[in-house]
Formats: sequence, structure tokens, C-alpha cells
Amino acid sequence: MTTRVWDYLPEYEAERHDILDAVETVFTSGRLVLGASVRGFEEEFAAYHGVGHCVGVDNGTNAIKLGLQALDVGPGDEVITVSNTAAPTVVAIDATGATPVFVDVRADDFLMDTAHVADAITERTRCLVPVHLYGQCVDMAPLRELADRHGLAVLEDCAQAHGARQGEILAGTSGDAAAFSFYPTKVLGAYGDGGAVITSDASVAGRLARLRYYGMEDRYYTLETPAHNSRLDEVQAEILRRKLTRLDTYIAGRRAVARRYADGLADTELALPRTAPGNDHVYYVYVVRHPRRDDIIERLKAYDIHLNISYPWPVHTMTGFAHLGYATGSLPVTEALAGEIFSLPMYPALPHDLQDKVIHALREVLSTL
Repeated sequence: MTTRVWDYLPEYEAERHDILDAVETVFTSGRLVLGASVRGFEEEFAAYHGVGHCVGVDNGTNAIKLGLQALDVGPGDEVITVSNTAAPTVVAIDATGATPVFVDVRADDFLMDTAHVADAITERTRCLVPVHLYGQCVDMAPLRELADRHGLAVLEDCAQAHGARQGEILAGTSGDAAAFSFYPTKVLGAYGDGGAVITSDASVAGRLARLRYYGMEDRYYTLETPAHNSRLDEVQAEILRRKLTRLDTYIAGRRAVARRYADGLADTELALPRTAPGNDHVYYVYVVRHPRRDDIIERLKAYDIHLNISYPWPVHTMTGFAHLGYATGSLPVTEALAGEIFSLPMYPALPHDLQDKVIHALREVLSTL
């Protein structure tokens, strides 16, 4: 059996009745756009996080973009983030007209190195965007202190960290707002695209609601700043409502897979994921590190195991962002990681026999390097 990093079919088989019932609920509701399912999901997702507001949007990229715009980020501003992230984080910043500014990450847990952020702040800095990468949280306390001292906004990128905690604090609840993706692979994934922004600020939530709906206060009434259609789909919202009740179960399943990997690979040369002090990791992906990464991935194909790299090209090295002027070596940790990290299969319904297959194959490949 071909083994890949993600497969939704086992989960769908287990939850098929509920997923199809969600579709039926929407199709028989009499309202297919911005109806009871979107409203219900927004209320329930906000309640899960203990915040006042959630605004559903069409995808995670627009969640970041609209979140920034609702925080008054735009042309001429600078936004500090990391290059070791999925490109949409930076694409969304660029789409506002702001300039992305990168700081390096830590070598042990791959998260934003907050010690570098102060030096990156200029008079044009408007917002900090920490990326809660791979399933665990950036250290938010120093970022919040910096933001408060310099009058900056904080938008948390939580696309990979649904349900992750730092101590008792949930990812997404330390900033002024937080953006989520519900792409199918996510810890809380839809059956298509989806996203949301949460906030405790009613004025930010109001701007978000207008920005996702052409800039309209109400139907057919356009504000001074026109926007686009970025609405969360009603069917996806109803599916997400059902799946939200199982989020903690999904997280427990991911942690169980991570424990099996940790036990099975502990005495190998792989650098296994490190959980930062105080963090509760939800293992969106299980990222390991080895200097001969490419050889390992190629040899695993003989076992019909096909793995991903998250991420092989740091954003600052991509042609589309060459204009930012980051030379090779400017983010040394990020660049080193890009040549060594790769992701093992990770999803809650990953069968034990496939986990064992991956562990056995990795041990064999590593023994021949």
C-alpha cells in the first residue's frame, strides 16, 4: 500500500454519516450563503477560544490578508514574520501592499526566534505575524511586550496550530487577532477550502465582516473601501461545526502517532521534533531533520513511502520575493533547515501498520547511509 503524509479517506469512512448529514442540513435549510451554519460555526469557534468574535472567510490566505487589513495594515507598512513558513503567510502580507520583513527561526524547534524581532522593528513596522508552525506556539510573551511598547498590532498565524497551547493559553488568543486555515489537511480541516479570523475586538470583527463581503455594511450598500467576496461556504461551515466537537479527539490521535514515532525512532540519527518548554504540541505535521534528507526520501520510495518537505524553499529565496533583497546567508538557520527537514505521515486515523511500516523502513534506510 502506498504510504503518503496525509489521507482523508480513513477519517471520512469513520465520519461519513455525519459529514453527509451536514451537507443535507445545509441543502434543506433554504439558505446556501452566510446562513445558520456559518453563524453557528463562528459562535462555536469563538467560544472554543474564549474570544468574543469569529468571522469565517473562504481560505486561510485571505484570513491573514483580511486580518491584516482589519488591523489597518496597508501600503507603506512593514510586517515582521518568518521565511520558514508556507508561502501563503507572506503572499497575504504582500497582497495588502505591506512589505514582509523576515527574522530567523530557532534551530531546535523551528519557531520564530523572538530575540531577533526587536532589531527588525523600524518606524514603518505596523504588525508582527508569528507563525505557530507545525503544531506548536511561538513564545508570545516577548512579542506581546514588544508590540505594546512600540504600538504594534499582532496577528497570529494559526493555520497549523488549531488547539495548540502555551501553558493554559490557546494559540490565537494572545494577539489582536488570529488567522486560521481549514484546508483539508489541517488539524481542523474542512472538505474543501475555508478560513476564519478570531478577535476580542468588536471593531476589528466589524471590519472583517465587511471586508469578506465586498466592503458592504448590508446587501447592496458599498462602503468607501470596496473589497472582494471572501465568504466562508455554508456547507464547509456546517462540516466544521461537526468536526469542531471532535477537535480534541483529533489532537489526541495525532499525539498518539507522534509517541509511536518517538519511541520507534528514538535511537536513530534523525533529529525528532522538539516541543518548546510550556507548549502542548498538536503535531499538524511531524517534521524530522537529517543532513542526508534527500537520499532518505529517495530510498523510501522503494518501500512505496512518499514524503513531503515543509518547506524546501524558504520564502525569501523564492523568485517572486527577490525584490525584498535577502541575500543567501541572511537567514542562516532557516536556510540550513530547508536542506534537512522532512515530514513523516501524520493524521489521526493513520493505521498502526502504516506507522510501523514507516518506522521500519526509516530504520533500514538509516542503517545503510
